[in-house]
Amino acid sequence: MAHPLSSIRNWVFDLDNTLYPASNNLFALIDEKMGIFIADRLQCGREEAYRIQKQYFHNHGTTLAGLMRHEGVDPHEFLDFVHNIDLSRLQPAPDLHAEIMALPGAKYIFTNADRTYASRVLKKLGLADLFTDIHDIHACDYRPKPDMPAYRGMLAAFDIDPAQSIFIEDMARNLEPAKTLGMATVWINNGSEWGDRGAHPDFIDYEISDLLQWLGDINAALKE
Repeated sequence: MAHPLSSIRNWVFDLDNTLYPASNNLFALIDEKMGIFIADRLQCGREEAYRIQKQYFHNHGTTLAGLMRHEGVDPHEFLDFVHNIDLSRLQPAPDLHAEIMALPGAKYIFTNADRTYASRVLKKLGLADLFTDIHDIHACDYRPKPDMPAYRGMLAAFDIDPAQSIFIEDMARNLEPAKTLGMATVWINNGSEWGDRGAHPDFIDYEISDLLQWLGDINAALKE
C-alpha cells in the first residue's frame, strides 16, 4: 500500500524551533529585545513590560499583533529591532539539508517572523537554497498564525492544494487551522515555549520530537 504521505507535493515548514532545536533558545534573545522595546515605548519597568509582552502573545498570537492593536506600534520598526540579534547559536545543518532536499515536491516557509529575519536564519543553517518562497508576518497582513486568514493567504500565495500539502510546526495550536483546511500536520514536540498549548490529536497527524530523524524515516518509506 502507498504511504499516507505519498500524495504530498508541498512541504510547508515553520521556522523558529522547527528547523533548528528549541534548545538553541534563540527566542531568548528576541524575548529580551521585545522587553527592551516595550519598556522604552510604554515607559514602564522591565517586569511590567514582560507581563504585557506575554499577555499580548497569548491573546493575539504574537506580541506584535497586540502592540499594533493596543499601542499603535509600527510593525517594521518593531520587527527590525527585535530581530537584530546574533545568530551564532545556530550551526549549519547539512544532514537536515539533505533530508529536506530529498522530499518530493516544493518546500516553503510559513512564519510569524519577517522575511528578512527568516532569510538570515535559513542562510545561517545552510538551508536557504531549499525553499521556493517564504510567507511571513507582512504577507499575513499582521494576522499571525493561528488566525485562519493567515493560512488561507499562505495557500493562495503559494498556489497550493491543501490536500497535497503538509505543515510542520512546533506550536501545536498553530496546526488546527491547517488541519481544518485539509492539510496534513506534524507537531514537533520539542519543549519550545508553550509549544504544547492546545495540543489535540484531532488536528495532529504526526507527533515527533526529532525533525531530522522523522524526515529520514519518511524519505526512506517513500522510496519503498
